[in-house]
Parts: sequence; structure tokens; C-alpha cells
Amino acid sequence: MKQLTLIRHAKSSWKEPELTDFERPLNQRGQRDLPLMASRVRGFELIPDRLLYSSALRTRLTAQVLADTLHLPAAACIEVPEMYEACWETLLNLLQGQPDQLQHIMLVGHNPGLADLGNYLSGEHLPHFPTSAVQQLALSVLSWSELAENCATLQRFDYPKLHG
Repeated sequence: MKQLTLIRHAKSSWKEPELTDFERPLNQRGQRDLPLMASRVRGFELIPDRLLYSSALRTRLTAQVLADTLHLPAAACIEVPEMYEACWETLLNLLQGQPDQLQHIMLVGHNPGLADLGNYLSGEHLPHFPTSAVQQLALSVLSWSELAENCATLQRFDYPKLHG
């Protein structure tokens, strides 16, 4: 059985209107929530074989803290420009092309693509997928190419506001 962890980037800043959406950094809350979220991911023992992340600044920063906290080798962390503003179908195609020796993949990306992908795979329609949210899915497939609707079981859904 394979595992998929979906993580939405930490809260980003709108403070500098001259920046494009792609260039937005993390805001103060994002910087505060991110290390706590990364520590919870480590505590849940969600150590991926591969971490794929969007090339937008806020997702790169989120992925960097996760990689450091989880002690992931640089070779396991791959920036995927197509993940920026990707719909769930694009994310699904990306996953379906991953090598089968990988047992656990982590995606760090954006909404609505991440939430829609989680809904499609699990059949669980979560009402909200906030920033720094972590969705862990157990996949009833042997090959990434077999990913399909309702092939996943929701194992965990965690986000900062659950913890005060």
C-alpha cells in the first residue's frame, strides 16, 4: 500500500502589492505555524521517499522547512514548476508518472488543486483545506499509475487552528 501526504503551503503575505502571486513570501503567521506543522509531520512519522513542491516562493519556503525538519536528502526534494496553479488532474498525472519503488510521496502545493485531488482520491469532501494543512492518505494501489477516484482512505487531516 502506498501513502500520499498533501500539504498546503504556510500562510503567505499580501503586504507588498508590487509582488506577483508567485513571489509572495510567508507572513508572520505562516512563519510561526510552519515549524509547528513540520514538527507534527515528523511526530506523525510522515517521512516521504520523495517531496514534490511548487516553485512559488511560499511553497519553496514551506518545502524547505519540511525537508530540514524531516532530514530529507536534497535528492528526494524536487521542485516542479507545473504544480503552481495546477488543477487536481495535473497533480494526478504528476503522481501517476512517479516510479513505483517510491512508497510515500509528499506534495507541497496550492489550493484548490490539492483539496480537489484529496477529494477525488478519497471521496472525502473536506469543507476547508487551510494553509499549513496536512492530509495523509493511504492508497489502495500497488503502482502510482493505478491512482483513481476513491482509491484512498483518509488517515489524518491536521492544521494549525486545531491546536489553538
